[in-house]
Amino acid sequence: MKTTISHKIFTTAAELPEHWNVLANDNIFLTREYLEVLEKSAPINMTCHFIGLFENENLVGIALSQFLDLNKLASFGDRDRCVKTSVRNFIFKTFASHVLFIGNNMLTGQNAFSFDEKINKSEALLALKSASESIKKIFQKRRLKVHITTFKDFSAAEITDFKNAGYQNYYQFTIQPNMIFSIDANWKSEQDYINALSKKYRDQYKRARKKADGIEKRKMHLEDIITFEETIYKLYLHVAKNAPFNTFLLAKNHFSTFKRLLKDQFLFYGYFLDEKLIGFNTLIRNGTAMDTYFLGYDDNIQKEKMLYLNMLYDIIAYSVNKGFREVIFARTALEIKSSVGAKPLEMYGLIQHRNKQINKKIAKIFDYLEPKTEWKERNPFSSDSRLQEAAENQQSTV
Repeated sequence: MKTTISHKIFTTAAELPEHWNVLANDNIFLTREYLEVLEKSAPINMTCHFIGLFENENLVGIALSQFLDLNKLASFGDRDRCVKTSVRNFIFKTFASHVLFIGNNMLTGQNAFSFDEKINKSEALLALKSASESIKKIFQKRRLKVHITTFKDFSAAEITDFKNAGYQNYYQFTIQPNMIFSIDANWKSEQDYINALSKKYRDQYKRARKKADGIEKRKMHLEDIITFEETIYKLYLHVAKNAPFNTFLLAKNHFSTFKRLLKDQFLFYGYFLDEKLIGFNTLIRNGTAMDTYFLGYDDNIQKEKMLYLNMLYDIIAYSVNKGFREVIFARTALEIKSSVGAKPLEMYGLIQHRNKQINKKIAKIFDYLEPKTEWKERNPFSSDSRLQEAAENQQSTV
C-alpha cells in the first residue's frame, strides 16, 4: 500500500503547526502545552519527537514518539530480586536498551496519535510507520541504533487497523490492563459512591478514613511545589524504585514544570502529618476523564495510615463531586484499585525488534521479559442493594 500522506518531525513545541491543538481532539496529552512539558522536563533517558502528518500541505495527523535509552538507568526497579529478574535486566541492557515508542510510555491509554476523521486511516498509519523509520535514522546519525520499536496502547479494534495498514511483522502483545473507574451518572457526591458500596467495602472505607486521622490534605500551587521540590522528589523516587519494573525516572523539575505550563488542568495534592509532607498525588483533567498521574509517599506512614487507599478514595470523591465521567487509574496496584471499583480494560500494543532472527522469537522473549502480576478482581458494589432498591421502586408503583 502506498500513501500520499507525508510527515515532518519536530523537536520543540514552538515549531508545531498552527492548528496542532485542533487535531489533538480534546486529548490534553497531544496538545502543544503538554508536549512542551515533555520538551522541558522529560526523563533523563528519554528523547521526544513530535510527528505531523500532511496531505497537500494540510495538517491531517499528529503523533508523539519517545526514545528511551535504558543504559542510562542504574536499575529497572529494586523490588524484585531474583535470578529471573537479573537475567531479564541483562537481556534488556544487551539486546533491547534502545526502545522507540510511538505513544506515551509515561501514561496508559491511546495517547499516541490523532488523525483528521476525513483521511484514510490505513494511509495515515502507513505514514506513521514511515515517520518511525525517519526517527530511527535520526538516532542512527547519533550512533544510537533503535533495537525495539513499539506502538502502544490500543483497543482490539485499533490493532486491527494497524494490521490492515501493513504491520504484519510486528508482534501483538498485551500487558497489565488499564484500570478505569466509571462514575455512575446518578452520583452527585462522594456519599452517593459510599452508599453504592456493599457493607464489606463500606467498612473498608470507614476503616481507611479512620486510620488517616491527623493527616491533612492540601491543594498545592506552583510556589508550594517548588518549595517542597526536594521532598517531593524523594517521595516519588521511593515509590518508583520499589516498583517491579521501570524504564525511566522523572526529572526533578517535572511536577513544577507541569504545573507552570498546564496550570489548573494539573492538580497536585500534598498529604501532611505534623506539618511534614509525607505523601502526594497528582491528577490531570482530560476532558470528561480524570487521569491519575504519579504519586509518592513515605512507606512506613503509608502502611500505618492506609495512605494509598485514602488517596484513591480522595480521587474518586473529587471526580464525582466535579462531574467527571470516569477516572483513569492506569496500571499497577490492580487489586486495590479494583477494591474501590475500577474495572480492567485490556490494552494492546505492537512490537518489533530490528534483528530479524530475534524478531521471529519476540513472542517468547516478550513473555519472559514482561513481569507477570497475579491478582484477583473485586466487586465492591452491592448488587443486592441495587436489586432491593429496584424491588422497592416496583412496589411503590403498584
